[in-house]
Amino acid sequence: MTEKEKVKNGLLYNPNKDQELITERNSCKDKCYEYNKIQPTKLKARELKIKDILKEVGKNYLIEQPFFCDYGYNIKIGDNFYANHNLIILDATDIIIGDNVFIGPNCGIYAAGHPIDYITRNKGIEYAKPITIGNNVWIGGNVCILPGVKIGDNVVIGAGSVVNKDIPSNSVAVGSPCIVKKQLK
Repeated sequence: MTEKEKVKNGLLYNPNKDQELITERNSCKDKCYEYNKIQPTKLKARELKIKDILKEVGKNYLIEQPFFCDYGYNIKIGDNFYANHNLIILDATDIIIGDNVFIGPNCGIYAAGHPIDYITRNKGIEYAKPITIGNNVWIGGNVCILPGVKIGDNVVIGAGSVVNKDIPSNSVAVGSPCIVKKQLK
């Protein structure tokens, strides 16, 4: 089984021992570099480059520069998507983002993680768990979303939160760790 196959099967893998993963990651990083160098007012050129980077994009989207991701081909964004400056997505596996999602500046969405056991971690081994963000979600600035998290529909995540567990639909959640503070009707 290749390291890429291990990722898709939810197993531990080494991203630096698979030439296919290395090549794909480097290609994506080159594309992100190109995207980040496009003049901000050249919206059509930016839109086309994002389509070249991501697996799937909906209608009406804007990702402010700079933007970084690992592979791009694991990321799907829905309609009416906006991400403010400095979004980082570690997309070793699927990251699905719904419609009408707004992301504040300096946010990270991290599907990749590392084992707690230092002996395993020091071998360069990591894991990846999919992340899902529902529809009508507002994510405040400086939010960190960790591997395996599902955020429901109609959710607000407060600025500075570390989302390490699922957040149910129709709620406001905040904190480190992020917890539901209020249910919305």
